[in-house]
Amino acid sequence: MTHAQHDVNVTGIENLIDPVGGYVSGKIFHDADIYEQELQTVWQKTWVFLAHDSMLPKKGNYIQTYIGEDPVIVCRQKDGSVKAFLNQCRHRGMRICRADRGLAKGFMCSFHGWAYGLDGTLLDIPHEDTAYPQGMDKTKLSAIQVPRIENYNGFIFGSWDENIPPLEEYLGNAKYYLDGYLDRYAGGMEAIAVHKWVLPANWKFNVEQPTSDMQHSEISHVSAVEALASGSDTFDRKTGREKIPTGRQWFSPYGHGGAFFGKRGKEIPNTAPALIDWENTVRDKIEERLGEFREVRGHMNVFPNFMLLGNYTFRVTHPRGPHEMEIWSWTFVPKDAPEEVKESIRLDVMRTFSPAGMFEQDDAENWEEMQHILKGAVSRKTGFTYNMRGVPVTRDDDGYPGGSTAHVYSDNAALNMYGFYRDMMMGYDWPQLKEIRHGEVEVEQADFTAVMPDGADYKATHNTMAKLDIDTENAKA
Repeated sequence: MTHAQHDVNVTGIENLIDPVGGYVSGKIFHDADIYEQELQTVWQKTWVFLAHDSMLPKKGNYIQTYIGEDPVIVCRQKDGSVKAFLNQCRHRGMRICRADRGLAKGFMCSFHGWAYGLDGTLLDIPHEDTAYPQGMDKTKLSAIQVPRIENYNGFIFGSWDENIPPLEEYLGNAKYYLDGYLDRYAGGMEAIAVHKWVLPANWKFNVEQPTSDMQHSEISHVSAVEALASGSDTFDRKTGREKIPTGRQWFSPYGHGGAFFGKRGKEIPNTAPALIDWENTVRDKIEERLGEFREVRGHMNVFPNFMLLGNYTFRVTHPRGPHEMEIWSWTFVPKDAPEEVKESIRLDVMRTFSPAGMFEQDDAENWEEMQHILKGAVSRKTGFTYNMRGVPVTRDDDGYPGGSTAHVYSDNAALNMYGFYRDMMMGYDWPQLKEIRHGEVEVEQADFTAVMPDGADYKATHNTMAKLDIDTENAKA
């Protein structure tokens, strides 16, 4: 079976990522041509988080954000709906909105004064009769619309691809895990603060971590964990390492993934005593709403760049070239929580996952140094090893939808993410992607580690996604 490809794949990406062999080339984090290819594929063909309903409470409320490097305005319309459009004047290309957020009746380009409505419609051109005596058809010069906008549980996503599957289909089994964050409290969530900062590192370093990498915490964050775990039996005081198996890792066909921290009462402690006291009074209700598995906190990422962390931090990482990212990190709180609890959450986020937070600084140092090393020609050729797959992958096991592993010490979610990334970078359209990801990838996720620990051979049998050559008899043996 072969698929037609678009001309976008000019970088030989199929040779840089091997999801079955467990190899990812350092070139994908450094190369300018690959980055340009990402802008043409990944960022134009996925659902990207734009805003939350709480950020647009009134008609005319707007925020400015990005899909890839394209600036977009997200605005609540007069009828209560939400539209998003390119923040670029059709005259000379200047922004038509300079503010990050606000309440407006319309937008005007600060270069030549072209005026647009809340929906991006071009309304007025200065001196139109004199400057354009032949007339101007303003209906053809409205701001470029983001054609697909959908709302999931108050979270607004947009896509440039008119043919992308509906958002809920794109989320797939990740909905189950996403709902563990969004439905945690009966009254819902609201955003109360945002941090924005720039790091000299590729955006994929950030999104891989909540998708797959929980192991780093016991090494990179040892000093913070040691301090926070004082008086707890969760971690070994001398090493900072856990005394119990950690959580569970999960992943979804379209590159989403995440993991849980552990069992109730065994999670990483935080710095918010008021939150701990309050949540202890509602955790039984949370478990009734979500079940035993999702009541425990964790990290996750909705591909490409919408991350939900276990401490009420929801964030996006905007690409800023192959060597730089811009992180926007919102603090979300339970709407019905007392003000003291909301303030406690805000302070905890500042202490842990803000630009100056104890965990965030550890992560930033890792990503920056990894990026710096990739300046070397030999370093870029070396590539990275993703072979941590000693625990079997199961499908729809123990109430966990999709592919999952019994603990988080696994690279399966990362390989799944990079496998989908590679398929997108190959230039396939969505009908092709659906066939690939729901055909061969499900076989890979369901059966891969069932045979690999026994030493079964594998080989690449498809020019898009390598799948296993499973020997049933040897696997049984």
